[in-house]
Amino acid sequence: MARIALVTGGSRGIGAAISRALKAEGYAVAASYAGNDDAAAAFSAETGIPAFKWDVADHAACAAGVARVEAALGGPVEVLVNNAGITRDAPFHRMTPDQWNAVIGTNLTGLFNMTHVVWPGMRERKFGRIVNISSINGQKGQFGQVNYSAAKAGDLGFTKALALEGARAGITVNAVCPGYINTEMVQAVPEKVLNEVILPQIPVGRLGEAEEIARCVVFLAADNAGYITGSTISANGGQYLA
Repeated sequence: MARIALVTGGSRGIGAAISRALKAEGYAVAASYAGNDDAAAAFSAETGIPAFKWDVADHAACAAGVARVEAALGGPVEVLVNNAGITRDAPFHRMTPDQWNAVIGTNLTGLFNMTHVVWPGMRERKFGRIVNISSINGQKGQFGQVNYSAAKAGDLGFTKALALEGARAGITVNAVCPGYINTEMVQAVPEKVLNEVILPQIPVGRLGEAEEIARCVVFLAADNAGYITGSTISANGGQYLA
């Protein structure tokens, strides 16, 4: 039976590329999403990958969502990709508690909620793959993103600490830190800013593609990647060398 992989935020952008790549590698894939019903329906119709709606910031919703996924796919989640993320950007002096809490809730607490649900089963089966999608801005910081950078840096600490706990149980926990990727969010940046500010910072001279992040995830999710844990792959075109 194919291993079951669950990708949070898996119906759009980087998440959708990860979902497709895992399916192409033979995994039985499910994607979760939080709000865009039309995009999720279109994604499922195109790929045949089922999409399930819940908020990763809600622990009870995560438990119920994972139960739905496992019932629909006929087995336990063995590969979890924590990709769901949001931004609520503002300079710190203008940042509201709601903006802080929303980003921390989804981008950091969401890792706890999702992983906490699948962790006992992975420990019992002595196998699991957790891949956390952090960010270059969790490594270097970013103006106007104190909330986002804090959450994504927290994802890396989460990854390293949990890797130590999972190692003897056959569970690996790793992270991928994308740089600027050619997604809807980056495409919305004004062309002048993209060409004159962002691209000059990237030594390879271009944006990354979502499929390039997906290849990192497929590598870390593989059965024969069991000696790699607590690691971070920086996929940023050389923009930041960690």
